[in-house]
Amino acid sequence: MTTPSVVHVVLVRWKPTVSAATLEELRGLAGAFPDAIPGVLAVHCGPNTSPEGLAGGFDWALIVSFTGNSARDEYLPHPAHQPVAQLISRWAEEVVVFDVNS
Repeated sequence: MTTPSVVHVVLVRWKPTVSAATLEELRGLAGAFPDAIPGVLAVHCGPNTSPEGLAGGFDWALIVSFTGNSARDEYLPHPAHQPVAQLISRWAEEVVVFDVNS
């Protein structure tokens, strides 16, 4: 596997009304990124499972690894990314997005 040079981290605190079906839909859509979007190396998403108790109230994360900044920049407007961004925007109470270059 290629070593990622950019890791895109999205932390979400969901509205209480978000459904399990919506979260499963998000997981499926995001899981398709590596096949649909050039430069996406890996995707991890799901609920917080840390035993440390330091999540600051965030319940869910989407982490996407890219080959570089240009791949990340092309991902943002990509048609496969848009449904995920829209669902998160619709159902999130709060979102933090943080990108790290390695």
